[in-house]
Parts: sequence; structure tokens; C-alpha cells
Amino acid sequence: MDERGNLIRLYPVPFRLVTEDQQFAKWQWIEAIIDRSPADRRPESHKIGVDTIAVGTTLPAGDWKERRRFLDKLTIYDSFDELEKARLDNNITLGLLRPARIAALQIRKAASEEWTPQEIEKLEYLQRQPNLFEEQQERASIKRLEKVPFDFHYTYECLVDGELKSYTHKIVDWEASQLYRNVRRRHGAEGWEAPFRKKLEIELPSKDLMLLMGTIHRFPGQWLIISLVYPPKLQHETDQQISLF
Repeated sequence: MDERGNLIRLYPVPFRLVTEDQQFAKWQWIEAIIDRSPADRRPESHKIGVDTIAVGTTLPAGDWKERRRFLDKLTIYDSFDELEKARLDNNITLGLLRPARIAALQIRKAASEEWTPQEIEKLEYLQRQPNLFEEQQERASIKRLEKVPFDFHYTYECLVDGELKSYTHKIVDWEASQLYRNVRRRHGAEGWEAPFRKKLEIELPSKDLMLLMGTIHRFPGQWLIISLVYPPKLQHETDQQISLF
């Protein structure tokens, strides 16, 4: 997002080609020259001048007061129906959604456990910079990347016209993939699922979990969960929950 509270999409950011002093973290401000993406009609989509990136202030992990100051500038949708209506009416393709409840985490075997030739070609295209890598070296490097052999989906509920309505969307958040890799290394092929589910089914839903939703360029009506945002619950929300019991 920018300082005015507009969600923007900067894509691609080829981190392997970004110099060490330009690499940035989640929740860190950057300055860069950006332009509207000519090949992407989604209004939030921009291309970034990678060599113009200048890193700025990082919002500390524990400082949710400061982080909420910026989150509060965003429109937060209470139901997926509202977000989809915003797409149809105003061509919104990025939005923050606060579900009423996470009903389930679905873990499904991926269609392919290895990179397909088409995926390798796409990754090469996104990461290639002329004269930096030999084609054979580039292809070998991409094949060594560990592909997550599962797809993760949240089934969640939103309050629509006084009734709970259920939706299911795929999670493509990089942090979820990295969590899988971490617990897989620590707990092995037979033990990774329990700690993974604990994080996504219990720990994150216990917070003020919001889903950053985004559409697919080639399929404008198809939404994905591209990031999970999970500040602690506000005090009045916690007090209200306690009063219910």
C-alpha cells in the first residue's frame, strides 16, 4: 500500500536480482519508480524499476498500534460478496477481507509435486535479466527451488443479510509455503501437518485475522488469498467475546 492507503500491486519483484542493500521485508516502506503495468489491466498493477528501490523504515513486529494506523486507511470488507461487488462495480482487484469465522483449513495434494515445464518457463521469464545468467544455469537454479507439494485452502464464513455464508479460497501466501517448509524439516513427512494446522486453524483465527484477496490477471473473476494479516484483537473485541460467555 502507499502512504495514502491505496493498495497497489508491484509485480514482479525478482528478489534474486535485487542487490542486498535494496532487499526489503514485509511491513517495510520502500521508495521506487513505478509505472502502470501496460500488460495488466488491473488498476492496482504496476511495474517497478528494480534498480531504483530505496529501503525505508520498518514497522516493528510488536508495534501493531503503528501498523493499524495504516491498516485503518484501507477499506475492510466484511463479506466476500461485498468485495466481489466492488470488483464488478469499480474494478477493484485487491481488497482486505475480515471473515466472521474460519471454518476449516483444507490441505490437498498439488496437481504436480515438481515444477512443470510451463512453470519453469514462467519463473525464468520473471527472474531473467540479460547477460546475468546463462540459460542452462538459470534453469538448473529454478529446478532446485523446493516446490510445496500441497495446495492450501481456507473455508471461511461471512455474515450476509444476517446469515453466515461459506466460501473457499486458495491460500498462496508466501509465509504459508515457508511455514510448510519449516515444519516439514522439523517434524518430517509424517509429523508436519499437526503444527501447520495449529498455526492456521487455531493461532491465526484467534487473532484479528484478515485475508488480503487478489484476483488472477487472466481470470478476473477468480480470487486468491495472497496474504494473511493477523494483528491482535482489539481490546473491545476481546471484552465483547468474554461477555458472551
